[in-house]
Amino acid sequence: MTVNSNNLFYLCSLVEYIGRKQSLERKAVVNSLGIENLNRIYEQADILHCEPIEKIADEYISCFDIPKGSFDNVGSCRYTVPDHFTIGKVYQRLIEDTLTDDNLIPHIIEVYNSWVSDGISNYNTDFYYQPRAYIALCYNENKLIA
Repeated sequence: MTVNSNNLFYLCSLVEYIGRKQSLERKAVVNSLGIENLNRIYEQADILHCEPIEKIADEYISCFDIPKGSFDNVGSCRYTVPDHFTIGKVYQRLIEDTLTDDNLIPHIIEVYNSWVSDGISNYNTDFYYQPRAYIALCYNENKLIA
């Protein structure tokens, strides 16, 4: 399967934006959206990106009743907070680097529900800005590699 990197980047950035706005772990966002809606966002990303991401996020939050939570990794960050596009790029690369078959959307859900997602969301560590090959290796090995 050929992955459309731009569409995947948009999808991951939107998930990050919604997670921040609703104070949710990113796995809660992808689980709330589900396979069909994640696929729809991915397939329509080239159109959706023409609108401000804030507007698109508000529409999905409203349409799918994505709840407000209490996960505030931005507020608890002691350092410079990476923007939602930076984290979207980290996820996009990880998903591309670890996809082994044609099941992109289920793989997206798997990545966001993994321990690596928790590491990427902890902005008080240096994990999210490690080289992409290292993050993919940690994901594949299911542990931090020393």
